[in-house]
Amino acid sequence: MENGIEMQTSTGGGLFKGFKRMLTGESFFITTFMYNGPGKGHVAFGAPYPGRIIPLELDKLGGTFFCQKDSFLCAARGIEIELAFTKRIGAGIFGGEGFILQRLEGHGRIFLHAGGAILQRELAHGETLRVDTGCLVAFAPTVDYDIQFIGGFKNALFGGEGLFLVKLTGPGRVYLQSLPFSRLADRIIAASRGGREESRAFAGFGAGLLGGMISGDSE
Repeated sequence: MENGIEMQTSTGGGLFKGFKRMLTGESFFITTFMYNGPGKGHVAFGAPYPGRIIPLELDKLGGTFFCQKDSFLCAARGIEIELAFTKRIGAGIFGGEGFILQRLEGHGRIFLHAGGAILQRELAHGETLRVDTGCLVAFAPTVDYDIQFIGGFKNALFGGEGLFLVKLTGPGRVYLQSLPFSRLADRIIAASRGGREESRAFAGFGAGLLGGMISGDSE
């Protein structure tokens, strides 16, 4: 951030609002960046993991937009981060995002963060889109959000894509991501476990070879 910008950290409206933000995956405290110099000042915000940043103008989107937990990055002053509960219990249990979503309200620009490539779709009235759970980033309040069983015995057991899909029905705008952070974390964990197992196997082979050399079993 450039000179003239001051940071002010607070609960952003009291203890209750701080606790509500915590339930949506955000911090209890919120930091405001204020510029007190002449002209314009600039501040940049970094992403928490590899991905893309999505800028949205809430004024042009009706003043309200829903997004998954942890996708909010920053916003203009006056934007409120509210709790939003999924309307159906099935969507809350199997939808990949839990019961709690973030509802962003106000007037001004907001910035969301998502993983991988970002796809924006404008759904027509009654148009349906089925999405892998976790790949949904944000959607307009006019979009109906529900889950759908993938169907088929072989699909459920051997498809490798889970048992449920998110069903989105228009009208309204939706944003999708190709690489949810949970999937990226799973791949990193799996790769690190495989690396440790290979290292242990190699260490065991090396120890056995060294023991054979000491005992005279190997040239």
